[in-house]
Amino acid sequence: MILNYDVIVIGGGHAGCEAASAAANIGAKTCLVTMDMNKIAQMSCNPAVGGIAKGQIVREIDALGGKMGIVTDATAIQFRMLNRSKGPAMWSPRAQCDREKFIWQWRSELDNTDNLDIWQDQAEELLVKDNEVVGVKTIWGAELMAKCVVITAGTFLNGLLHIGRKMIKGGRIAEPTVEHFTESITRHGINAARMKTGTPVRIDKRSVHFEDTEIQPGENDFHQFSFMGKHRPLKQLPCWTFNTNEEVHKILTSGLNDSPLFNGQIQSIGPRYCPSIETKLVTFPDRNSHPLFLEPEGEDTNEMYLNGFSSSMPMDIQIEALKKIPALRDLKVYRPGYAIEYDFFDPTQLNHSLESKVISGLFFAGQVNGTTGYEEAAGQGLVAGINAALKAGAEGKEYTPFVMHRDESYIGVLIDDLVTKGVDEPYRMFTSRAEYRILLRQDDADERLTERSYALGLATQERHQWWLEKKEAVNRLIDLCANTAVKPKEINGWLESNGSSTLKIGCKVIDLIGRPEITLNMIASQYPTISEFIQTLPNRQDEIVEAAEVRIKYKGYIERERQFADKMHRLENIRIRDRFDYDSLQSLSTECRQKLKRINPETIAQASRIPGVSPSDINVLLVLLGR
Repeated sequence: MILNYDVIVIGGGHAGCEAASAAANIGAKTCLVTMDMNKIAQMSCNPAVGGIAKGQIVREIDALGGKMGIVTDATAIQFRMLNRSKGPAMWSPRAQCDREKFIWQWRSELDNTDNLDIWQDQAEELLVKDNEVVGVKTIWGAELMAKCVVITAGTFLNGLLHIGRKMIKGGRIAEPTVEHFTESITRHGINAARMKTGTPVRIDKRSVHFEDTEIQPGENDFHQFSFMGKHRPLKQLPCWTFNTNEEVHKILTSGLNDSPLFNGQIQSIGPRYCPSIETKLVTFPDRNSHPLFLEPEGEDTNEMYLNGFSSSMPMDIQIEALKKIPALRDLKVYRPGYAIEYDFFDPTQLNHSLESKVISGLFFAGQVNGTTGYEEAAGQGLVAGINAALKAGAEGKEYTPFVMHRDESYIGVLIDDLVTKGVDEPYRMFTSRAEYRILLRQDDADERLTERSYALGLATQERHQWWLEKKEAVNRLIDLCANTAVKPKEINGWLESNGSSTLKIGCKVIDLIGRPEITLNMIASQYPTISEFIQTLPNRQDEIVEAAEVRIKYKGYIERERQFADKMHRLENIRIRDRFDYDSLQSLSTECRQKLKRINPETIAQASRIPGVSPSDINVLLVLLGR
């Protein structure tokens, strides 16, 4: 059987769902191939979305017209804004979700997407002709033909599960591995390697002594992920925290000889920033305890997730050790933690559009690019889906890829890091990876991205209209604060009572909001014109007030960072791909020549970010370009 499409997406995880949804919504006839329609967007590890920098990525996905934020808000059972003690550039939303409801919410989104078919099957062979992708053949013999293919296979490619010395082939616990598909890709010159990740034990809530834990409630203010979705319709639940102890560590240490990570059984590299409990013991031998977080898996289940206890130790060692924690002394588990090794592909062989440099029309997104995390996967999937649809719609003509720069989004930082620097361990996004993080705040994602997405046809009219209303409201509120006069005699008593220095001469309200201890809402309580204006806003009043306040307080920092970004754009505009024979440039260092030849950067700016390319090497290239 032969079926014809514009875009085929292989894999129904977070990257695949966003890729398929984006491609179809832009107008491409799309098919999502997944092994199990009932596990679409499965949260294989922690049933949570967001976190440090990851939350900003989800806000960006939403601003672009993606679905992750909407699905998260609809299924959230706890919400928190992390890093509140720091500046707004560091604020990061995070939500605990109902795992099963998350799947079915995503399934509903896809089922109601025009131009999108779902095909339950397993990809076995990539079909390529004259270095161009033409489709995919499945294990059941279906031939799905398309102009573009997006690979979002997660951990399923030659997946191998580890619990102690026991090894079983699988892409996830109790799910089959995908064999042969990697080889059908690498035979065309695309490089593959292995990575490792893991997940913790799942615990029966009924066996936990909660009196020996510390409760960790969520927050119930206006914040959420989507600018469009409803505000947390599900029951909100707490999490709980406690620590390991020396008895736990002693038992775990006794089992290290049977740990796949330390007996040579696992050769690949695991995530540095989400280490297993056994890695923590070896790396920090002087620590007497490590924090653990017990998190609910849903509204209606007793299954709980033990955050901080990722492990591939033998199951009896895991359970015996955990029973030494007072809260878990009567522990019952649903399943032990396990590790998984899987194939990924060298991301330096990709363009910034996430299209392969080797095979035209072939795109990669998610863990197959060496990343870790649902959010990083979804962001890549959205970009790959957009570009696959644009390329398929170009009918063989030149098209302009959708690419975000490092000052436009965390997704842009992520993709630039992948294709420029490559990976030697699972890549995780942090705010520290972004040099323009004051520009990349969680509150301004729509300001940065919605106009661009609407021009592509992805962001809906409703999404775009809400952004225009918000932009106008924020600007009017800032103007009102800039034009409202403040007299010392009418405000000094109030300032003093709020721990702020008094005025000697008059000023504008905007000057007071610039003070760290004064908020816009506090000022509104003193100036009826401002309070009345806020009350007239049609919706999302708190969100508009926060956006205006952040822009006022951080105006100088924002403007200075924008100037730095604009300077870098000059280098982004100097294109160098295929303009040099790097082997012949003896004035460059040997390492530089090798790196430039392998990565073949698009611009001088990208070349400057490649490890091993020095500022003097960049100067040589500028001289050769007559700059």
